[in-house]
Amino acid sequence: MSPNHADRDAMTMAGLNLIQQALTIYDRDLRLAVCNRRFQEMFALPDDLVTPGADFADTIRYLARRGDYGDVGCVETFVAERVETARAFEPHYMERTRANGRTISVEGSPLPQGGWVTVYTDITPSKRQEALLRARSEELSDQILAYSEDLATANRELQATITALEEAKRQITEAEARTRLTTEMMPAHIAHVGPDRRYTYSNRRLTSVMPGTPSDIIGTDAAQVFDPGTWVEIGPQLDRAYAGEPSVFEFTHPPSSRRVRVALTPDPISGGVYILSMDITRESQARAALQQTRRREMAAQLTSGLAHDFSNLLTIILGMQSRLARMGLPGEARELIDATLAAARRGGGLLGRIADMTGPREHEPVPTDLAAFLADLDTLARSALTSGITFTIDRLGADGRYLLDAGMLQDSLLNLVLNARDACGSRGRVTLTVRPVQETWLEFSVTDTGPGFSAQALEHALDPFFTTKGGEGSGLGLSMVYDMTKLAGGRIILGNTGSGGRVALRLPLRPAGDARPPGLVLLVEDSPDLRSALRDMLRGAGHSVIEAASVPEAAAILADLPGITAILSDIVLEGSATGIDLAALPRPGDCPLVLMTSLPPDDPLHRAAAGVAPVLRKPFTAAQLDAALSAGDRP
Repeated sequence: MSPNHADRDAMTMAGLNLIQQALTIYDRDLRLAVCNRRFQEMFALPDDLVTPGADFADTIRYLARRGDYGDVGCVETFVAERVETARAFEPHYMERTRANGRTISVEGSPLPQGGWVTVYTDITPSKRQEALLRARSEELSDQILAYSEDLATANRELQATITALEEAKRQITEAEARTRLTTEMMPAHIAHVGPDRRYTYSNRRLTSVMPGTPSDIIGTDAAQVFDPGTWVEIGPQLDRAYAGEPSVFEFTHPPSSRRVRVALTPDPISGGVYILSMDITRESQARAALQQTRRREMAAQLTSGLAHDFSNLLTIILGMQSRLARMGLPGEARELIDATLAAARRGGGLLGRIADMTGPREHEPVPTDLAAFLADLDTLARSALTSGITFTIDRLGADGRYLLDAGMLQDSLLNLVLNARDACGSRGRVTLTVRPVQETWLEFSVTDTGPGFSAQALEHALDPFFTTKGGEGSGLGLSMVYDMTKLAGGRIILGNTGSGGRVALRLPLRPAGDARPPGLVLLVEDSPDLRSALRDMLRGAGHSVIEAASVPEAAAILADLPGITAILSDIVLEGSATGIDLAALPRPGDCPLVLMTSLPPDDPLHRAAAGVAPVLRKPFTAAQLDAALSAGDRP
């Protein structure tokens, strides 16, 4: 049976006590980690200075006051100098004669984990023999002189070897410094854990990948670095790596909600494991949006033919029922006809909602003022709620402007509010809470005081056509919310609180910065009707507008009015010059140029314009125009 840690430590200390040299190991904080009995005997130290944890400075102070170093002047100054030298952790060899006449050699070497090991050897007999040899040098025989010459030659060769080793050490040190600098610049955490599962290397990027984790982890057990939720994901994979099986896996870091990819590679030499961790939150958001787009395309292909045929059948049913209604049938038959018509119309409405889910729809985020967006949502939501239901919006630290598809988000939140209303019945409370989550997500959470989700609803609520409302529900509401959220690269979370249900939408947190302040916009458009519509749009945003119909007119205005803050121009204008030529004209340093066109993207003029300035496709909304002016090119 192999010895345990305590037995190995006892055997190691017994072995150290048997050697003739004194030995000490101090850690990076200059605290004693290990020493043997010979160290205490050589320097006649009290027990408290040879106990693990003893301060290096206290030991130097004790020896200096006893006179072990001779006359040192100010003891505290001497101690401070020795401590400063020790913190440098440079390898060294020295010899010194103590106050008791004994001569010792001191050899120290730094440790990779910090701290250093020092060996003290009593070389008094050797020094006495050297003195005796020097005193009797005239009596040395020719053989001893020849031996001395050979020894001198060997010493010179040894010195040349030492010089070569020092140069190799310098090159290795420089290479190590370059490697460390390179790894620390990488947007990933690179680390190594030894066979005991303690970190032996880290490029100090763990905190940037998983916020809340410590940055100084060298020597720390891996299980102590992470919170329990994270260790549940990493621990089993690390066990597989120690068994020799490499792996790459992804998980959501619970404290920060970031998506993290981890690669574990076994180290066959040391028995440890290499670790590479990367923050892939943005990648996973984009991947989710792309996957949802592909799902929509597939669903559209599958349902388009069925919807077409079903629509034709509904049209026939509606036509036949209308003919029946004109035949003057009895009242009982009239009721059946009306019910059939209502069912057919409802089927038509259902087809429309399916088309909305599977039809082409792009996620178009624009800078959106969150306060204004929530104010509009509050007005719409209250108009759809009964008097017995209260509606509250709580904004917890979420202020300013964010990149959002306001229309898509408004549809989703109104759908959730209406579902919460139905869950509450005639009386209750619906609350919308908006908050940032760890600088990664912008969360919109709708809670109600209804009965909450059943176990079946939590499992299937996002499935198309699942409903708990019986014949009154289509089962497409939450599916549409899920679809819109996934298109944005977000997540949807269902759950229950102590007083009802909860649905949370988490969208990528993308601040849009401050809105561009109103200014004087030069509008260049040769169509009077379009110019009038664009003028109203710009003035609605608070801008003043000055107009031109051609590039020469615009150039003259730019030369005469240095206060212009932005230029909005069509690509095709009167004359031979185009809006692209405006990019070459001098303009103020903070004056963006935005071009607009109805030309297709593959048109040569469109492609040329996109190379010099942002291009808005007509028609566009006021929000899209505001976003383009805020992010337009600068000269």
